[in-house]
Amino acid sequence: MPTMYWLLISLIFLLLYAILISYYLNAWSKLDEHTLSATVDNGLLSVIIPARNEEKNIANLLNALAQQTYPKKFFEVIVVDDFSEDATADIVRNFPLPNLILIQPEISSQASSKKKAIEAGINRATGELIITTDADCIPQIYWLETINNFYVTTDAVFVAAPVKFLHDQSFLQLFQSLDFLTLQGITAASVSSDMYAMCNGANLAYKKEAFENVKGFEGIDKVATGDDMLLMHKIRRKYPGKIFYLKSKEAITSTQPMFSWRDFFMQRKRWASKTLVYDDYKIVAVLVFVYLLNCLFIALIIASLFHAFYWWFVFGFWLAKTIIELPFIKAVAKFYEEKAITKYLFFFQPLHIMYTVFTGIASQFGKYDWKGRKTK
Repeated sequence: MPTMYWLLISLIFLLLYAILISYYLNAWSKLDEHTLSATVDNGLLSVIIPARNEEKNIANLLNALAQQTYPKKFFEVIVVDDFSEDATADIVRNFPLPNLILIQPEISSQASSKKKAIEAGINRATGELIITTDADCIPQIYWLETINNFYVTTDAVFVAAPVKFLHDQSFLQLFQSLDFLTLQGITAASVSSDMYAMCNGANLAYKKEAFENVKGFEGIDKVATGDDMLLMHKIRRKYPGKIFYLKSKEAITSTQPMFSWRDFFMQRKRWASKTLVYDDYKIVAVLVFVYLLNCLFIALIIASLFHAFYWWFVFGFWLAKTIIELPFIKAVAKFYEEKAITKYLFFFQPLHIMYTVFTGIASQFGKYDWKGRKTK
């Protein structure tokens, strides 16, 4: 392909990408931070925690829930032991927290999944509002109070809330944290502007009635993942204008990163596996565009192997993509009090692009391992 064509294609893609990121930045900036308002009614909340082989984490989460400022008589905690092969159930069973309930899905281990576990918890729940998190998460002490306050004052049906990765200074954990911050910023921007719907199951709230009215996970139960975004899309169709993003530091939950590259790629492969299931053309269009943008970078590297001049294109693309993303990522990182890690953005770009392209392909083929299970 002539050099001029490579240049023109690169410029077009980067220009469109700049418009997309500017849209995200504007939506993020316009989204007000929620602050606890005057006392509102304390409804009964049901916290659902699907847990499989979480003996190293579950006690930390239960301790955090025991320290919540929300009155304990107004929330229940339902841990759904998803056929753990370790001491997870014993730890929960012996933990001194009022209204702590331990159950197990009434199906076989082979037929179980995270969706089945959440569904079992919701069936057992008595609260009006379902709140889901993961067993390796740590919420802020005002977490439940903030969610209830936001739910009551907005009359929301579904609430997506912020999540961040804990991290040390290792390359792998810093990379994950910065990558995840970007996803969280896009989530907030897309939900608040009703462009399309993204969320993370580590921090969600939705009305039990809404879950039942859309028939829960029916129709999306064959997809191994998607207990968050695919459910959100179902509820959004039935309740337009009732989906909100809770931008509040008090509502942040922190979760563990992956501790090996293999687990990291398995996690991202699992997340990407639901791509072709989306029925919202806007999110599909954005995902395809961003994927092709990353593929273009790979194509430029391949071209440079034959013509050294194209290394200038590679470097220019790398630099331009970083400059485009930096203001948005800095704004999101400031909210999460993680501005220090934004200095790594330029250096992480090639790895981010490589894994995006690789997992995008790999997610649509074969199986992946997750918590001791092989899932298609």
